Amino acid sequence: MKRIRLPNIHNLLKMLFQRVVIVSLLLLLQIVLVAVAILRGGSNSIWYWFAMYLVSLVVALYIISNDTNPAYQIGWLASLLFLPLVGSALYLILGGNRLSRRLKRKMGSMQQTMAENLTQDAEMHTWLENKEPDAALQSNYLTQVAGCPGYTGTETEYFSLGDLCFPRMCEELQKAEKYIFVEYFIIEQGFLWQTVLDLLTEKAAQGVDVRVIYDDFGCICRLPYHYRLTLESRGIRCSVFNPFIPVLSSRLNNRDHRKLLIIDGKVAFTGGMNLADEYINIHAPYGHWKDAGILVRGAAAWSMTVMFLSMWEYQTGRRERIEDYRPAPMEVTSQGFIQPYTDNPLDNEPVGQTVYLNLINRAKRYVRIMTPYLIVDTELTTALTNAAKSGIEVTIITPHIPDKWYVHALTRAHYARLVAAGVQIYEYTPGFIHSKVFCVDGLYATVGTINLDFRSLYLHFEDGVWMYKAGCIAEIERDFEQTIPVCQRITLAQCLSRPWYKRLGQAILRLLTPLM
Repeated sequence: MKRIRLPNIHNLLKMLFQRVVIVSLLLLLQIVLVAVAILRGGSNSIWYWFAMYLVSLVVALYIISNDTNPAYQIGWLASLLFLPLVGSALYLILGGNRLSRRLKRKMGSMQQTMAENLTQDAEMHTWLENKEPDAALQSNYLTQVAGCPGYTGTETEYFSLGDLCFPRMCEELQKAEKYIFVEYFIIEQGFLWQTVLDLLTEKAAQGVDVRVIYDDFGCICRLPYHYRLTLESRGIRCSVFNPFIPVLSSRLNNRDHRKLLIIDGKVAFTGGMNLADEYINIHAPYGHWKDAGILVRGAAAWSMTVMFLSMWEYQTGRRERIEDYRPAPMEVTSQGFIQPYTDNPLDNEPVGQTVYLNLINRAKRYVRIMTPYLIVDTELTTALTNAAKSGIEVTIITPHIPDKWYVHALTRAHYARLVAAGVQIYEYTPGFIHSKVFCVDGLYATVGTINLDFRSLYLHFEDGVWMYKAGCIAEIERDFEQTIPVCQRITLAQCLSRPWYKRLGQAILRLLTPLM
C-alpha cells in the first residue's frame, strides 16, 4: 500500500507566518472591509446605485484629468467599469503617485542634492554637438530633465552574464580604500551574497565606509526581518527602502529597483543583476539565467555616486557634504560619451521610457533589444512598429522560460501586432533572459535596470547608462549575435494559431497591463 506523504507542519507554519503572508493578508482584509462597507445595506435602493455611479464618474474624471500615461488610465477605468465603487476606492488608495507634504519636501531635497553636485561641462556638450547632433539632443534631455550630465574620460566594460560580472565585482571590492555603496532591489542569502558580505565586513573592519540600501519588498522572502541589524552588527550602515507594512497606500507602488555597486567613486556597476544565486546560475529555477551588467570606470562613476548619496539622504533625512566623496581625477582611456541616469517615479517624468523612445526614433539601420518583459504601451508599440515599417531592422529577445507565467502570457499577447509590422521577436530557449539592453546602429546603447513594463517605466526608482560610441558597444553587439542562434524566432502564424481561450485570457491580461 502506497504511503501518503503529509506536508511538513513546520514548513507550513513557517510559510504562513512569514511577514509577506501576514502583511498581504492584512492588506486583503482592508480591501474586503472597504468592499463590505460599500455594499452593506441599501444595495436595493435606487439612491445607492445613483450614488455609486456618481462617485465612479467623479473618480473617472479625476483619472482622465491627471497627466499620466493613457494606458494606466485605461486600466483603472476598466476596473471602474467592472467594479464601480470598489474600483473607485482602490484607485483612491493605491492609484497614482500622490505625495504628502513630507514626501514632497524629501523629494525636493533629493533633487536639490543631484542638482548641486552634478553639472554638465559646457565644452564637453559642445564637443558632442559638433560630433553628432542627434547624440547631443538625446544627451541634452538627460541633462536638462533628469539632471544627469554626460562624460568623456570614462572606460566601460560590458558583461553578457552575471557569471562574468560577479568575479569583477569581487575584484573591485577588494581594492576599496574609502567607501563602498551598495543599492539593490534584491539581496538573498546564499553563496553570492555571503561572498560579497564577507568582503564588505572585511573592508568595514579596515575603516572603509560601507553602506547598503535594499528594497524591503524585493527582499521580503529572501532576508530575515530586521536584517538591517545583522549588517550593522558587522559595521555596515544600512537603510531599508519603503518597508512593506499592512497599510494601504499608493507608496506601495514605488519600489527601489535600482542596482548600484560603487567603489570609491572611481568604479561603479549596474545592470539587471541582483545579489542572489540565481543571477550567476548557482540556482536555476527557470533554466539558464542570462543577465547583463556594465562597469563604469572614471569620470562618469561620480554621477552614480551622487545617485546613491541622494537616495541615502532621502532615506535617512540627513544631509551630507557630497563633495567630500568626490575622488581625485583618474587617467583612463576615454571611450566615447557616457551618461549614467536615474528615473524617479514621483516627478511625473518618464525618463526611462523617453530614453528608449529616443533611441528607437533616431535609429537609421537597426534597433536591438533584450528585455525580460515586453509589456509595451501605445507609445512604445507605435515607435517599434513605425521603425519596422520604415525598413529599420527591429530585433527583440525575450525569455522562453518565464519567471512569472501571467507576465509571460502578457508579453506574448503583444507579439502579434509587433510581428505583423515586421518586428523580429526571438525567445531565449535555454531559459530566462533578464537583461535590459538597447543597442542602436552600433553607435548608441543603454544598459540598466529598466524593464519594458509599466511598473519599471512609471512606478519604480530605476537607473541606467546611456552611451554614444562607447568602447563596450562592440561587445554588446557581439552578445546579440551570439544569443540569437540559441533563440526561437516567433512567427506571425504562431501568434495567430493560438486557441481562442488563450487569446481571450491574453485580452483580459492586456486590459490589466498598467496594474501589473
